[in-house]
Amino acid sequence: MKVFNTLSGKKENLVPIEENKIKMYVCGMTVYDDTHIGHARTFISFDLIVRYLRSINFEVHYIRNITDVDDKIIARAEELNISPKELTEKYIDSMNEDFMSLGMIEPDSEPRATDNIDSIISLIEILIEKGHAYEGDSDVYFSAESFDSYGKLSRRNLEDMLAGARVDVDTDKKNPADFVLWKKNTEGLKWDSPWGAGRPGWHIECSAMSMDALGETFDIHGGGSDLKFPHHENEIAQSECVTGKDFAKVWMHTGSLRIDKEKMSKSLKNFVTIKDALEINSPEVLRLFLISSHYRSPLNYSEVGLNEAKNSLDRLYNSLQDLDYETKEYFQTKYSDKFHKAMGDDFNTPSAISVLFEIARQINTLKKKNKIEEASLLAKELVSLSSILGLLRDKAKNYFTEGIGISEEEIEGYILKRNQARKEKDFELSDKIRDELLEKGIILEDKESGTTWKKA
Repeated sequence: MKVFNTLSGKKENLVPIEENKIKMYVCGMTVYDDTHIGHARTFISFDLIVRYLRSINFEVHYIRNITDVDDKIIARAEELNISPKELTEKYIDSMNEDFMSLGMIEPDSEPRATDNIDSIISLIEILIEKGHAYEGDSDVYFSAESFDSYGKLSRRNLEDMLAGARVDVDTDKKNPADFVLWKKNTEGLKWDSPWGAGRPGWHIECSAMSMDALGETFDIHGGGSDLKFPHHENEIAQSECVTGKDFAKVWMHTGSLRIDKEKMSKSLKNFVTIKDALEINSPEVLRLFLISSHYRSPLNYSEVGLNEAKNSLDRLYNSLQDLDYETKEYFQTKYSDKFHKAMGDDFNTPSAISVLFEIARQINTLKKKNKIEEASLLAKELVSLSSILGLLRDKAKNYFTEGIGISEEEIEGYILKRNQARKEKDFELSDKIRDELLEKGIILEDKESGTTWKKA
């Protein structure tokens, strides 16, 4: 199993700290608004990674945090004239609903920043004691210069960063690269601390939550590519200054998502929430679209791409029609080997998905030759491999009848009437029945083995 490690800049063998166990932390949502498709892209990617690792018998301890104290949260709560707690609970519920709709598995634990204030304060105290942090007039800061390896994740040189920084941005800092660990404030959301009332900075929250859940060093830390700097860089600096140990062995980052080749922005009126996307796309179509590109690659969200995903999903489900694949035992074939080879190469989903279509084509070939038993066995393999990616979760018949306003039993009744009409050479009635079904969104296909149907 090879994964790309952002820290080393290359693919590495995945060698867990404990045999067959993977401890994994993914930076989760800051809950002040609805989740959008950029979030969906990131969290479906890590959902898929966890699913695959578990499918090859790794015991994965998956942590995804919730940031429920942040300047954006406080500002939004004031705007809506509600408490920060009321705001975050509302959007946590909304997030869970969205992620469940997309078929994401739940993390093993979902710590909240507000439940980890004591741990955060303890880390800051250690950093001050070791000379890596200091108290200013307005806030408590981490000293970037105190960590010799600062910039190792993003490959940024601290001297270059300082040379290009504006010195007057925050006169309370000793150095422009220093960042806030504790924000002093006497109003609003606040907790007592040795430095006065206030709230934690964003970066220190994740260090506290990840180490509380997984220990001082763990296997995988993940998030969107936009978090690489400064968030993840700062996490590394403060965590390793506290422990003197490596923070995470492997860093994984998902590629950016754009809409019609433009950055998603509310000002450009191209901001798409998950709820918006699900109004016009099924959850499985959206999921297939989001994993059809490699998780590290940029992805362009477009109507064309979504239509391609819809057609692709139709092809997979169509190959399963009229087959009994739920009760069949099967032997893994060359297709399974190819699938696992692709996924074992840094979770190469485009190659893995292409294997699914190879299987579907072979199933269709077997069906044409009326080799139904062989086709059914291969269908079982298709469903089994697809489930690792969170696909083909529905029965084929259910998939093709969803949203058409006619039941499978009614369709079969139409087919029986049409078959009788054809038997009696009443082709006018036969054509009329075909046309009626087409108006209802059903296409009939006459084969040697009988008449089958699919959604138009």
